Amino acid sequence: MIHKFRSLIEWIVISVCARIGNRDYLTGTRIQKIDNTLQIGSSYGGWLIPVDLIRNKAVCYCVGVGEDITFDLGIIERFGCEVYAFDPMPRAKAHVEAHARGVSDFKHFEIGLWDVDDTVKMYAHSNPASTSYSITNLHQTESYFEARVKRLSSIMSEMRHSRLDLLKIDIEGAEYKVVDSIISDGLDIDIICIEYDEIHSKNHPGYQDRIKDSIQKLLDYGYTLTALKPKSDYTFVKTSLVS
Repeated sequence: MIHKFRSLIEWIVISVCARIGNRDYLTGTRIQKIDNTLQIGSSYGGWLIPVDLIRNKAVCYCVGVGEDITFDLGIIERFGCEVYAFDPMPRAKAHVEAHARGVSDFKHFEIGLWDVDDTVKMYAHSNPASTSYSITNLHQTESYFEARVKRLSSIMSEMRHSRLDLLKIDIEGAEYKVVDSIISDGLDIDIICIEYDEIHSKNHPGYQDRIKDSIQKLLDYGYTLTALKPKSDYTFVKTSLVS
C-alpha cells in the first residue's frame, strides 16, 4: 500500500512538472518548450511534437508499433509524412493489417531496432495482456520469441535515407544502446521521441541514472529536450532548430 501511495505521489509530481514545462522531475533536465507543440495520436500512443518543424513528405521512422499506430497515421494525415514502422511482433503485424490497409505512406517492417544486425530473443511482458516484448528482458520473464534486429544506420542505408526528420522509439529498454549507436554513427535526425521504459518497470536498480546518462548524451550530441508527456515520453529536437 505504501509503495502504491508513493508511486501515485511520484506520478502527480512528474505530471505537474511536465505540464509546467520547466524541468524533468526524474533527471532535472530543463524542458525548453517550442511553440505549436501538439500531441498527435491517442492518449496512450500519442506523442508531443513541434508541428511547425514537420514538413510535407517528411521521412519518419516509428519503431515499436504494438497495437497503437494513431501517431503514425496521425502524422501521415496531418503532414503527408512517409512513415516507416518497425516491429517484429506478430500482433503488431496483425494490428497494421487491420488499421493501415491501403495507406500508401505507411510501410511496416517485421524487424526490431538494436545496436547490431542479428537475431535475438524478445522476452514477453510480465502482464500477459501486454503487447510489449523486450530484448533486455525488462520484466524478467522466461517466455520469448526470436526476431531479427538491425542497427539504425543499417536500416537507413538499406532504405537509402541519409537523414531522418523524425525518429520515434518505444522499444522496451533497448533505447539506451540505440541512442549510443545514433551518436556513434553520427546520424542526422531532426526530432527524436523516446520512451524510457524502465520508468514503468523499476525492476532494475539504477534506472534513474541510466535514463539521466542517456539524456545527457543526447544533450551533448546537440539536442534540446522540448517536451515531456507524463511520465516517460521525451521529445528531443536539434538545438539548431530550437529558436
